[in-house]
Amino acid sequence: MRVIPIASPALASADAAFCHEDSGQVPKLDLPLARREFLKGSGILMGTVAASSVLAALAPSPVWAVELKQLDKSQGQTLMALGRVLFPHKKLPDAVYALLAKDLDGKADALPMLRDGISALDHAAGGSFIKASAAQKLSVVKAIEGTPFFNTVRGQCVTSLYDNDMAYAVFGYPGSSWEKGGYLTRGFQDLKWLPAPTSKASPPPLIS
Repeated sequence: MRVIPIASPALASADAAFCHEDSGQVPKLDLPLARREFLKGSGILMGTVAASSVLAALAPSPVWAVELKQLDKSQGQTLMALGRVLFPHKKLPDAVYALLAKDLDGKADALPMLRDGISALDHAAGGSFIKASAAQKLSVVKAIEGTPFFNTVRGQCVTSLYDNDMAYAVFGYPGSSWEKGGYLTRGFQDLKWLPAPTSKASPPPLIS
């Protein structure tokens, strides 16, 4: 599980908070206030967690920052915007989409292709993909579907957006259960967004 990376790994706690899997509760995440003097990368993505977000109660500070080593701030923001078009989740804060930009920033072999792809997005959007309307962004992204750039970003989204503590907290995932006996006796009936099944859906077992 991953938390929001802050500036340098040295600033992050070595024992980052994990879900309390026995209760399904997520403790406060280790998200210290970013300090500008520690941010030395090529691009810095910064923002705040909205007070209305479920993460506001879990983070000790509303401020987050992600450091990019190769891409600049504008390129990182464009990748974040692209991620939102590919996997739109209103409840996920920008901090989660910043993880996508950071992970792509670490793909050394793909950087030239990523830079070209970002430039192509801006050109197709009339100068700035970030500032384009939602409809225009969707149209631009549909036009590049199937390209190496599209496939690389979409593939990275699966891991970057969902395999982290913030996404777990937003979607209500309490963590792995198999090593604790599985979901049959822990969490099997925890879904709150589905109606209760009828008696016909769970008939009594047949006894031979």
